[in-house]
Amino acid sequence: MITIRMVSSARDLKTFAAFPNRLYRDNPNYVPLLVKEELEVLDQKKNPVFKNADAWYYLAYDNTKVVGRIAVIVNHIELNEQNIQKCRFGWLDFIESDEVLDALLAQLEEKARELGLPLVQGPMGFSNMEKAGLLIEGFDEIGTMITLYNHPYYASMLESRGYTKASEWVEYKFTLPPEIPAKTKKFASIITERYNLKLLNFKSNKEIVPYVDEMFKLLDRTYRKLETYVPIQLWQIEHYKEKYLSFINPAFIKAVVDGDGRMVAFAITMPSFSKALQKAKGNLLPLGWYHLLKAKRKNTKAAMYLIGIDEKYQGKGVTAIMFLEIFNMFKAQGIQVVETNPELEDNKAVQQLWSVYNPTLHKRRRTYKKEIVLSPKPAL
Repeated sequence: MITIRMVSSARDLKTFAAFPNRLYRDNPNYVPLLVKEELEVLDQKKNPVFKNADAWYYLAYDNTKVVGRIAVIVNHIELNEQNIQKCRFGWLDFIESDEVLDALLAQLEEKARELGLPLVQGPMGFSNMEKAGLLIEGFDEIGTMITLYNHPYYASMLESRGYTKASEWVEYKFTLPPEIPAKTKKFASIITERYNLKLLNFKSNKEIVPYVDEMFKLLDRTYRKLETYVPIQLWQIEHYKEKYLSFINPAFIKAVVDGDGRMVAFAITMPSFSKALQKAKGNLLPLGWYHLLKAKRKNTKAAMYLIGIDEKYQGKGVTAIMFLEIFNMFKAQGIQVVETNPELEDNKAVQQLWSVYNPTLHKRRRTYKKEIVLSPKPAL
C-alpha cells in the first residue's frame, strides 16, 4: 500500500533531494544533481525565493521504500500581485506505478483545494529561475545542468489523469561550422556602427560583477510580457550571484552597451558540465569539484543559457554582434557542439537566431495543467 508523508526533518529533505539520483542511477543520459546544492535550493531558511513563496514536500512510500516525490508550491507574487490563481507543482519523480502517481497527484490536488486554488500546473519551480518542463522528446540525449530529465512514461501517465498541455519548449543543438559566413560578419559591423554599440568582453569574474544587476533587470524587461513570467526580486539576484558566479567562465559571457554605456543585450553561455556531473555522482567530494573545474577549463561542448535584449533593440540584429564574438571564442576554446536553452515553441524570434547553423531540434518539454473542483463554501 502506498502512503504519502510530508517532509518534516532534515533527513527527510535529504531523501527527497537525492531520490532522482537513485531512480536514474543506471540511465546514461541522466545528469545527477549535486545533493548539497539541491538541499540549499529546497531549504526554506537558505533560499531567498521563500520570501515570496511557500512549498510543501511529499514523499511516497511503499512500506519503508521511497518510490516517488512531489513539491506543492505557491508563488505569492504570482498569486497576489499578478492575480494568477494557480498552485504550482514540481520535483515530480516516481517509479512506473499507477498507484504511486495517483497517490502523489491526490496529495497535490488536495493541497490545492485546501489553498482554494482552482488550477495546478507543472512541473516548475518556485520562480522562473528553476528547472521546468517535463521531457517529452529527447530521452536518448544527455541532459544539461539546468534542465529536468524524466522517464518516457511520465507524460502519458499524467495525460491519462486529465492533465493537459500548458506550455511547450524546444531545444536545439548544432555543430559549429568551420567559418562564420562573410555576410554575418558584415551585418554585425553595420549594426555596431548604425546604433553606436560596443561589445563587452570579460577577462575575470570580478569584471562581470558590476554588470550582474543590470543583466537581471534586462532579463526582466525581455521576458515580462510572457504569461508565466514572475519578476525577479532583488534578494534573488544576490543569491544567484553567490551561487552561480563560481561556475562561470568569464570568456563565455558577452554583453553589448550603447553609446551611453547602457546595456542593451547580453548572452550567458557555459561549457557543458553534464559529463562532469555524471562523474561527480551527486557530490563535490572527494573528486566532484575536480571534474567540474576540468570541464570549466577544457570542453568540446557548450550551452546557451540566458539571452536578454532590450525591447527597443529586439529584431534589429544586435545579437549578431554577440554571436560573432561568441563563435570566435568557442573556436578558441575548442567548442564543437552547442546546445540551446529551452525556448517556448512559439518564440520564433529566438529560434531564428540559430538558423544559420542548421540546428537540430533534439528535445521537447512541456508543462501540464489541470483544473481543480474546489469544495463549496458553507452557507452562512
